[in-house]
Parts: sequence; C-alpha cells; structure tokens
Amino acid sequence: MNSKIKLKGALFFLALASLLTFSCGQKDTQSENEAVEAESEENPNMVELTSAQYEASGIATGGPEMKSLSGTLKVNGFVDVPPENLYSITTQMGGIVKSVSVLQGSTVGKGKVIAVLENQDYVLMQQDYLESSSQLELAETEYQRQLELSKENINAQKILQQAKAQRQTMLARTNALRQRLKLINIDANTLNSGNIRSTMNIYAPASGYITKVNINVGKFVAPNDVMMELVSSNSLHIELKVFEKDVSKLAVGQQVRFILNNETEERTAKIVLVGKEVGPDKTVTVHCIASDNLGNLIPNTYLRAFIETGSNKVTALPETGVVDYLGKKYIFVEKSEQKGGAGDEKAPKTTRMHTFEMLEVTTGLQEAGYVEVKLPEGIDTAAIVKTGAYDVLSKMKNSEEEE
Repeated sequence: MNSKIKLKGALFFLALASLLTFSCGQKDTQSENEAVEAESEENPNMVELTSAQYEASGIATGGPEMKSLSGTLKVNGFVDVPPENLYSITTQMGGIVKSVSVLQGSTVGKGKVIAVLENQDYVLMQQDYLESSSQLELAETEYQRQLELSKENINAQKILQQAKAQRQTMLARTNALRQRLKLINIDANTLNSGNIRSTMNIYAPASGYITKVNINVGKFVAPNDVMMELVSSNSLHIELKVFEKDVSKLAVGQQVRFILNNETEERTAKIVLVGKEVGPDKTVTVHCIASDNLGNLIPNTYLRAFIETGSNKVTALPETGVVDYLGKKYIFVEKSEQKGGAGDEKAPKTTRMHTFEMLEVTTGLQEAGYVEVKLPEGIDTAAIVKTGAYDVLSKMKNSEEEE
C-alpha cells in the first residue's frame, strides 16, 4: 500500500516538473521572438538577402563616381572613315580577273597582291615599250653621230635637226609608254624581251581591311570599275549629329563619352571639328578623335555619345543604384558582416546572409544614365549598391508584407 502511494507521488512530481519546464521554454521562445521583433522595429530600414537571392538579383556594389553631368548633350553617331583613309581600288586598264586572294573583312598589308588581272593588251603595251626603247637607242646614236659631223662641218645643219627631232620623238614615246606600264604595275626598268607577261598584279594601296569585294574569277573589269574597297584602320574617328540649337554649346577640345552598339564599355574622344552646315534633319556634323584605337571596328557602327559641355564634376551613381519610394530617393549600403542562417559561421553558402541598410539621399541632375547624389556622412561609400537597388527594395517590402 505504501509503495503505491510513493509511486503516485513520484508521478505527480514528475508531471509537475515537465509542466514547469514547458512553461519556461515557452517563455524563453516568446522572449526571443520579442527580442527579434524589437530589433526589427529598431531597424526598419534593414533587409537581409541570402547568397542565392543576392546572386540572382545581379547586385553590384562600389563607390560613387565623379561625372560632368551639367550641360551634357546626349547625341547619336557612328564610326566614320576620313576620305583619305578610304580606298576604292580600280585599274586604268581593264582585264579578266584571274585570281582574287582576299575576302570581305580580310586584313591586308600595304603592297600585298590582292588580285590578278589578265589581258593581251598588257603584252602589246610591253612590246611597244621594248620596240620604242630600241628605236630610242638607235635615234640617240644617230643624233650623237650627226652632232660630231656637224662640229667638223661635214653634214648639213638640216640633217642634224632631223636627227635631233627623231631622238626627241622616240624619247617622248618611250617615257609615255614607261608611265603607262607603271599604271598597270609593271616596272619598265626590269622589263626585257624574256619576261613579257599577260597578267597584272593589283596591290593593296595601304594597310587595313577589305570592306567590299565586287569581283570574282573570270569577270571582266572595265577601266575605273571599283574592284574592292579598303579602309585604313589607323585613322577611324567618330562622327556625331548634333541639333542646330545645341551647336553653340560645342567647342573644339571638349570631351565626349560614347558607347558602341551592343556594348556596355564606355570610351572617350575629343571634338576636333564642328561642322558649319546644317543638314536637312536640322543637325550639324561634329567630328571627334577617339582616345583608344578603333582599328578593330567596322565603319558606320552605330553609337550613343555624351558631349560634356560643362566643366563642373559632381558625385554621381548609376540610375540603377538609386530608388524612388514614396516620393523620396534612397540608396542601399551593404554591411560588412555576413552570418549564417542559424548563427553558424559554417552554414552552407546558400543560407549565408547579406545585410543592407536603406538610406535617404538628396539627388540632383540626372543625365546619361547617372544621378547626382548627396551622400549621408559616415557611410561606407565603397559598399553602395550600384546595380540592383530596386531588387533590394522589393525584397524589403515583401518581407514587411509577410510580417
């Protein structure tokens, strides 16, 4: 009987201890939740992203930049070739294309053979030159002979004059044929009866690349037909179209920032010439020389440019780093510390958190993809979100709605 009483007492005390433990645990959990809520209430502008969310949003951080936003003109343009660097390859004497050694886009060096033409007239011209050269030699000998006889009064002055005239005629004919051979790229100094040929080489007039090929093997090329076009890539420049009303803001030497089509890299150039004629579209042509070599670019490549007409530089961030929320402007600054999802430093990468703080800023000029900002003092300027600020804002507002 006593044993039963003791057993019941022990069970009673055990149940009482379990109840007390559960109650304490419930209070501890409640205290922790209250502490978390209190911390959230104290920092309503804080938001956390997991590494997976961070990477998916494409967030990029960094410092502000100094930009000349005041007076920046946004214009369009293209990569252009000066007339002296664009070559139309023609020939003074036509022929049938025997071979073509380049394609459109091929890079060539000055003096490289790019095509070969064939024509029987080339043979006749070389024959005429050799015959004329021989006759000139004979006429020169006869003139010298008559000159010596004239000194001794043996021959008549008329005969000497005839010899001199014949010599001059043959000299003019031979020099003319020499120049004609030069036009078809045949060196008269190396020509003899044993190396007459029926072909003519077409050489690249400058180093660059071929932009057009208008011939093929077997095609007849008439004199002055454009066989190919070649661009010398050493002097490509930028041509911009500026509206008439903005021309007064331009000056030689002003800096230009431009971005090529399908690229994100920003390049620089300087204005070297402002046109003096207004086109039908009410624009004036402005020529610029790029700071970097544009040798790998194709003429007429489209670009967007920003002409800096002002000299005052301001602190600016990309538009993707400034958010507009409830009529105010904000930025996000990433905190240096990262933590695991359960306070464990060895937590998996996907559960590690990135903490951001939303700060209000004052903005100014907004041009060319940048916004002038006045940053709060004491912040880590190297950790400002420059890309993906709206993604961070969206995460913050979604978290608030879930709460």
